[in-house]
Amino acid sequence: MTARKVHLDTLAISLLLGCCLFWGLQQVLIKATIAEIPPMFQASLRLVGATVLLCLWCLWRRIPLFRRDGSLAAGLLAGALFGAEFACIYLGLQYTTASRLTVFLYTSPFWVALLLPFWVKSEKLRGLQWVGLLAAFVAVVFALREGFTGEHASTARGDLLALLAGMAWGLTTVVIRATSLVRISAEKLLFYQLAFSALAFPALSLGLGEAWVWQFSPFAITSLALQTVIGAFASYLAWMWMLGRYPATKISVFVFFTPLFALLFGAAWLGESVTPGLLVALATVAAGIVLVNHQPRAVA
Repeated sequence: MTARKVHLDTLAISLLLGCCLFWGLQQVLIKATIAEIPPMFQASLRLVGATVLLCLWCLWRRIPLFRRDGSLAAGLLAGALFGAEFACIYLGLQYTTASRLTVFLYTSPFWVALLLPFWVKSEKLRGLQWVGLLAAFVAVVFALREGFTGEHASTARGDLLALLAGMAWGLTTVVIRATSLVRISAEKLLFYQLAFSALAFPALSLGLGEAWVWQFSPFAITSLALQTVIGAFASYLAWMWMLGRYPATKISVFVFFTPLFALLFGAAWLGESVTPGLLVALATVAAGIVLVNHQPRAVA
């Protein structure tokens, strides 16, 4: 079993920033593609494709996925929570902007910080780290404050779905860190989540009466490819790998970068202005992350 690390190293920070960068783009991609491909059908295609890629990866690496190891019950629970998160994301993007949904989605670290210490004592945050976590979240809200009062503000339905998605993501992390899932391979951990959702989402799509149209534009094909290969396969595999090796509370706080990346991509894509407030928020998020990852000096 791989030894866990007590702080984030250069590799972890680089992977986290790369994941957050793409996840910021991903919300914009999903929102833009909904006009052509209904949300749950879009999610189904993405998840089925990612599951196939993961199985091929495991065959190539000779990583067993079906060996009995006592993780089935926890794996199914993690899969159900993962599916609930993405159902709320894809459905919520019908009612709100990508940036506003992302603000509520990235409340997930609070669920991790509040609940995980009940099972994993080493994950408990100290006072200064709580200040960093709060500073990061306040900075995100500040950067996107215009979306709360503008004419395109989301409906209550979109807000609720985004909050539920954030809760489901946080609870997924708690389940992974507090159960036997922490001892299985990152590939099998991701397989539980992708396979469960890949089976459930097509039925949910049909139940919602979505039209399955198979003629896609070049943009939609590119969007689905990016969501599948980089989003649901590569970035989530990296995330599961990190959850098994680094403190979950310190990893989770990095997700506060994603809404800010989403706003930057929105500016580049939609021509929205990047305000001084956004730059201040970016600096505050960085400071919050430094505080959460602060290691007290050992007493001689």
